[in-house]
Amino acid sequence: MYLSRFLSIHALWVTVSSVMQPYPLVWGHYDVCKTQIYTEEGKVWDYMACQPESTDMTKYLKVKLDPPDITCGDPPESFCAMGNPYMCNNECDASTPELAHPPELMFDFEGRHPSTFWQSATWKEYPKPLEVNITLSWSKTIELTDNIVITFESGRPDQMILEKSLDYGRTWQPYQYYATDCLDAFHMDPKSVKDLSQHTVLEIICTEEYSTGYTTNSKIIHFEIKDRFAFFAGPRLRNMASLYGQLDTTKKLRDFFTVTDLRIRLLRPAVGEIFVDELHLARYFYAISDIKVRGRCKCNLHATVCVYDNSKLTCECEHNTTGPDCGKCKKNYQGRPWSPGSYLPIPKGTANTCIPSISSIGTNVCDNELLHCQNGGTCHNNVRCLCPAAYTGILCEKLRCEEAGSCGSESGQGAPPRGSWGLLLFTGMLGTASPLVF
Repeated sequence: MYLSRFLSIHALWVTVSSVMQPYPLVWGHYDVCKTQIYTEEGKVWDYMACQPESTDMTKYLKVKLDPPDITCGDPPESFCAMGNPYMCNNECDASTPELAHPPELMFDFEGRHPSTFWQSATWKEYPKPLEVNITLSWSKTIELTDNIVITFESGRPDQMILEKSLDYGRTWQPYQYYATDCLDAFHMDPKSVKDLSQHTVLEIICTEEYSTGYTTNSKIIHFEIKDRFAFFAGPRLRNMASLYGQLDTTKKLRDFFTVTDLRIRLLRPAVGEIFVDELHLARYFYAISDIKVRGRCKCNLHATVCVYDNSKLTCECEHNTTGPDCGKCKKNYQGRPWSPGSYLPIPKGTANTCIPSISSIGTNVCDNELLHCQNGGTCHNNVRCLCPAAYTGILCEKLRCEEAGSCGSESGQGAPPRGSWGLLLFTGMLGTASPLVF
């Protein structure tokens, strides 16, 4: 009888598992935090690692320019075409919407024609450097999932640094240097991402790949996230399990793709020649039509949803965790130290759920997740189970007739259900000094 019962349960588990895991093993999707499964004890939660979907993160950022008055148009000024210093019939005027180029135009939807763009003032104060810092802030830790792409309406700058912060802008580290001449600008030998490997993927490089050329087809600058992923997942990113495994076990790699802020430091505009043409300084400026940043909220593999409310991103934490990044255990769920979820084993990962504190068991009797009221009982305000007439006990685990010693054939009530003994054992474990591991 027990064998047939076990085989039935096993078959049910295989069916549930196949329904809940429709994705190929190689990708290791983490889009479900928990699901209910059936065991001998009844329905229980099966927890797993989870994370929000990748999305366009520019919808949630705040942009800051330094110096703050660097945007063109106040006062109005004319500027020249990059390729023709004598064509200076373009005007920037902040008081006229059709002629204004405010910072938010770096993030609006780009149709085919005409493109909209932010533009700086011209280099009219040469030889004083024309330098601009563009800071993108999320007030939230995010994980980058795709290339950062910056599209310039003007020529690409001769010198630029992309920087990142992990502490909300208090400190900054370089992500990548860009120059027409890396050795002259930054005292670095030029490299590209193709020169890196698994062992040097975290190296900060200077590239000349995106700082030459002034045609319409050479306006884009990349910071290559996917090329770095490819060192672990293969050129077509088909072996994501390998990448997830590396991210899980190598904190420096995980932190490399994690930011709270990005900063674009524009240090020298596109000159296109060896010397600056001091007679036509209106041809030198910065103009950016689009910035793309794709990523997800960092929730430490404890949430599938990140909400944007009151201009703030927050993880909707699962696994009894809390905090903006699900970075700590909830009150009364500190039975063991908090730990991030794990991608391993692929594909479900490990939830590392926070478990009830020993000291909280008396007050948090039931919660409809980890501590279920048994035999049809219902949890009332997490402090007691409302039991059917025939049952009693903290979790409705005992027959009422047991207390009176009248259980038997005459009373019409038999022994406690099979699952109750497992519950009694579980309740006994809660009273021990050792932390619980589910």
